Amino acid sequence: MEASKKEPLIITDKEQMRKWSRTMRSQGKSIGLVPTMGYLHQGHISLVKEALKLTNLTVVSIYVNPGQFAPSEDLSTYPSDFHGDISKLMSVPGGVDVVFHPHNLYDYENDTKRNKNDKGACKNLEGKGEEVSCLEESGMGHETWVRVEKLENGLCGKSRPLFFRGVATVVTKLFNIVEPDVAVFGKKDYQQWRIVQRMVRDLDFSIRIIGTEILRDNDGLAMSSRNVHLSAEERRKALSISRSLLGAKSSAENGHVNCRELRDSVIQAVSEAGGRIDYAEIVDQESLQAVEEISSPVVFCIAAWFGKVRLIDNIEIKL
Repeated sequence: MEASKKEPLIITDKEQMRKWSRTMRSQGKSIGLVPTMGYLHQGHISLVKEALKLTNLTVVSIYVNPGQFAPSEDLSTYPSDFHGDISKLMSVPGGVDVVFHPHNLYDYENDTKRNKNDKGACKNLEGKGEEVSCLEESGMGHETWVRVEKLENGLCGKSRPLFFRGVATVVTKLFNIVEPDVAVFGKKDYQQWRIVQRMVRDLDFSIRIIGTEILRDNDGLAMSSRNVHLSAEERRKALSISRSLLGAKSSAENGHVNCRELRDSVIQAVSEAGGRIDYAEIVDQESLQAVEEISSPVVFCIAAWFGKVRLIDNIEIKL
């Protein structure tokens, strides 16, 4: 099938986005949403292709969310290429219908007084040793957060305690603005996918959440927008992540189900390659609670630093 070169409608305003969705739904059309932070790669495109199979219309959101970054993290250096993103989306057979590209989802009009007060409150929180996000540091006045309290605690939540609060909140905002029937997420961000699933269940969103398999480059590295920051040498060393995860899965399938031994083998392989481990955990696929021995479906999740780039990856194990 030839590429469609269908040019998407670009919407930047929240009310216009909601109006478009409601108009389409009134015509009996179903809507799929693919939330992204832009700098799209083939992993994102695979999410779009999945959405195209499931609904009549597809919306891709492109928004780098300040609510999920701490001031010490890489918000200011997160890569972007909006025109390149549009070109990639236009190359998808069938094309996408809308790109929702808001400038600021936390810009609440006529609220400058609260913004100033909130900036002060943010400084007070910092003075008490409480962590704040880039959103709070900016003093925009936003003070409502969505938390999935148990699932957010482990794995990435240990070293990024604000991250999933920010993710759950911005996804809630996108769901309320776009009003999709289906939303598609990648399983590379496994904890994020499970958190969104649980949030949708607990808050009765009428949205079907789809998780798609990790897409990898030919060398095995999980696709990520942050990979662009890896040097050639760092990238070569980072291949130890996917290779050691595959080795752990093979070992488990051959009867080696002791999680400590499997974790140690992966930690050793990645560390010897020059990676700095954030975490390496084998957890239940639903609860994300650590297990000692594999007797039910688990997922082996890892986060590691190579140079200044933090990479995450995982592999599902079902015996």
